[in-house]
Amino acid sequence: MKKTLTLRPVSERADAPKLQKKGRGWAISGSRLDSIHEMAREMRREPDESHMALADELAKEDLGKYKFKRYAVIGSAIVDFACQPLKMVVALDRGENPEIERRRDASLVAVGLKVIRYDAAEVLGDPEGAGRAVLAAMKARYEELRATSRPQYRTHARSHARPQRSARD
Repeated sequence: MKKTLTLRPVSERADAPKLQKKGRGWAISGSRLDSIHEMAREMRREPDESHMALADELAKEDLGKYKFKRYAVIGSAIVDFACQPLKMVVALDRGENPEIERRRDASLVAVGLKVIRYDAAEVLGDPEGAGRAVLAAMKARYEELRATSRPQYRTHARSHARPQRSARD
């Protein structure tokens, strides 16, 4: 009998499954991971309108080393846009099952990624505004990551600072 993917009732489910890193990066069989990558390739070849509108807006910006990969595979999830240096994911809501999206977001957050969601209809209505919102989120994420790594630098720099001479010396 062929297995089908179904959702258990909310009362029977755990919050989000823990992602286990092993093998090719995740606890996923090689054949399953290959099929997920093939699905992502197909999605990149034939993107929907909202995805193309946001991709076009992001392509206009000079993002330097902080580029987004379209339809990136992370674990067993295919996300709309992923920026690996910022550890950030942009997802477009297309009216799919919100329970699956919530669990996917929780799994991505569990491995240290920041997930930002935008409604696909809003992106189609105002792609420039969505592009500005993504850029603002990128700047906020950059500052957040910079602030978390900065205290180590400050304590290290202070320990090696030269003593200040007084005016009498």
